[in-house]
Amino acid sequence: MRQTLLAAAAAFLIGGIATGAVLSHAQPAPPPAQQQADGAPARPGMMGPGMMGWRHGPDRNRSFDMRAFALVYRQEDRQLAPADVQKIAEAFLLWNGNHTWKVTNVAPTPEGPIAFSLTTPEGSVIAKFTMDPHNGRLRRVG
Repeated sequence: MRQTLLAAAAAFLIGGIATGAVLSHAQPAPPPAQQQADGAPARPGMMGPGMMGWRHGPDRNRSFDMRAFALVYRQEDRQLAPADVQKIAEAFLLWNGNHTWKVTNVAPTPEGPIAFSLTTPEGSVIAKFTMDPHNGRLRRVG
């Protein structure tokens, strides 16, 4: 009985070693690191060529951490006034480094949204938008 147990243990041990050896050689090499068009290594989170390098998900291309604003509760009805919409649009321009364009023609529309225009310093209209005063959704209208 003792010899049977030793033989079974030895067979189990030899089988385990053989299986481990086979599995360790069966793993493929890791894929080569992806590179961008300029030869620089790809940033973490970059997708493959089918995604054209765009990041999809909650943390895409944010230059600040949204958790820093976790103390600010988002109201269901934001109750935005024309002056609020102007500040939001001006802040967007500044956030993106545009110090020359202006926010003009801010006024409520009969349908409800608040309309405004982005203009050059000379007064040429670049684009027209509306913002819903209740949820803050922005829509380009011209």
